Amino acid sequence: MTSSTNPRAPAPDEISEVERFDLDVAVEVRHHHHNPFVRWAGKASEIADQPQLLAVCGCVVAAGLLGGRPALTRTGLRMLAAFGLATGMKNWLKARIRRTRPKAALEKGRYEMEAAESQDGDEGSFPSGHTAGAVAVAGAVASEHPRLALPAFGLAAAIAAIQVPRGKHYPSDLAAGFAVGLAATALAAALFASFDHAAGRHDRRR
Repeated sequence: MTSSTNPRAPAPDEISEVERFDLDVAVEVRHHHHNPFVRWAGKASEIADQPQLLAVCGCVVAAGLLGGRPALTRTGLRMLAAFGLATGMKNWLKARIRRTRPKAALEKGRYEMEAAESQDGDEGSFPSGHTAGAVAVAGAVASEHPRLALPAFGLAAAIAAIQVPRGKHYPSDLAAGFAVGLAATALAAALFASFDHAAGRHDRRR
């Protein structure tokens, strides 16, 4: 759905209730876009951007290999697997759903969400890639180290939440990102369970 309206409050006439709620939230939080804390937290949340998060996962693998710590290496590999799966699913969705980011919609007075490939960064709001990646990696860490589940998912939630006052995403973008991240966690868990089962069978045959 496309609309050209007042840039302070883009409100298409024919949108879903979820989109209407999202746009209302975007209008309500627009004055936070340049808040010093929001800007600082937003920059910090870039640790969940694709290159940075890939580097984090790689560093965990390297630390495990160099330190002779198989458990840490396994954690890093699981993080990489979950992150890779989340990235693939996120990219698949972004290639099929075009949605104007909140800040761009407010500044340009034009909002759209439709089944089409996004053309630039301002059209790639759905789903939240930061959320998908952060949740997937948190799930991988929690799977290997259950005691770290709360801080891992807490950090992922904080990374996700700051995207709304930044004007980068709508609440439903975050929800979709969480779903993608959890799906990636589950797929990675299934992969590792298969590997463990295969390794166990190999050991029993020795």
